[in-house]
Amino acid sequence: MNLEILTPDKKVFEGEVTAVTVPGTSGSFQILKDHAPIISTLEDGPVIVKEATGENIYNIKGGVVEVLDNKIIVLAEAIVA
Repeated sequence: MNLEILTPDKKVFEGEVTAVTVPGTSGSFQILKDHAPIISTLEDGPVIVKEATGENIYNIKGGVVEVLDNKIIVLAEAIVA
C-alpha cells in the first residue's frame, strides 16, 4: 500500500507500508491491504506506520484519512513533536 502523510506546510511521509493505525474519532483503527474505501476524521494521537523495515510513529493534531485502492492519504492539521 502507498501512504502519504501531509500537513498544510509539508509532506511528512510517503512510501510503501504494510499497515497503518490511525486515531479515528470513534476509536483507533488499522488499515491493511485491500481495505474498503473510507473517509474518516481523526483525533489527536499517534499514526503508527508499519513498513517492511520497521515501525514509525507520527503524533498528529487532528485531521482526515482517505483510503481508496490501497492508497492512504492522511491530512493532518500538524505533527506534534
